[in-house]
Amino acid sequence: MADFDMKQFLDDKVSSFNQSTFIEHDPICIPHLFSKKQDIEIMGFFAAILAWGQRKTIINKCKELIERFDGEPANFIIKHNEVDLKNLLGFKHRTFNDTDLLYFVSFLRFHYRRFTSLEDAFLIGNQQHISFSMERSLNEFKAYFFSLPDYPIRTRKHISSPLQKSSCKRLNMFMRWMVRKDNKGVDFGIWDRINPRDLICPCDVHVERVARKFGLITSDKVNWKTAVELTENLKRFDPDDPVKYDFALFGIGVIGEL
Repeated sequence: MADFDMKQFLDDKVSSFNQSTFIEHDPICIPHLFSKKQDIEIMGFFAAILAWGQRKTIINKCKELIERFDGEPANFIIKHNEVDLKNLLGFKHRTFNDTDLLYFVSFLRFHYRRFTSLEDAFLIGNQQHISFSMERSLNEFKAYFFSLPDYPIRTRKHISSPLQKSSCKRLNMFMRWMVRKDNKGVDFGIWDRINPRDLICPCDVHVERVARKFGLITSDKVNWKTAVELTENLKRFDPDDPVKYDFALFGIGVIGEL
């Protein structure tokens, strides 16, 4: 298939899947329950981190988490006391448990007492550089996330980084939600200091399978280099917004349209 034809095909699929109807059955529906920026960031972050397994289960566990936050995630995280934390005990999704959750809450309170947005947590590693690097950003984010004393060693597995050769699927998905800007109503575009052209495409099993069929991935492994290779190839179709094609590749993979 010629590049022009592939671009047209993928553009059509982006138009088909990047619609409000996409929201209901995807974890992105969780941050869409809120209008306050900090609530969107916090529950978007949790929805992305917990996004493994069946989408229905992910959504239900995130809604349970919202209930444990008394319906106000940002308010709970910033203003909670020790007694309030009892609400979080017993939470579990796959290998993510209440020990992990308590540390996440501790970090988020630490961060929001210093900054008004979670975007700042992804900019710390780029402050001394002229150009933004997503690889640097995610590596420094992990270091910052685990900068509090006595963090649980077991919790480190829930935050990936390019340094450990991970494709960072969940963090890249979260970044897409927060950074991409269009008028379709799916992605939020509430962060304006990171450019959509600097995003890296989330590389889940559906995206990987379809991308290989189209020759957009050549590596036999799925790691950070794979995600970068895919994104660089997608930039041939739209250098300013390559990650919009996540909608097309994921959508095609889910409905089995190859």
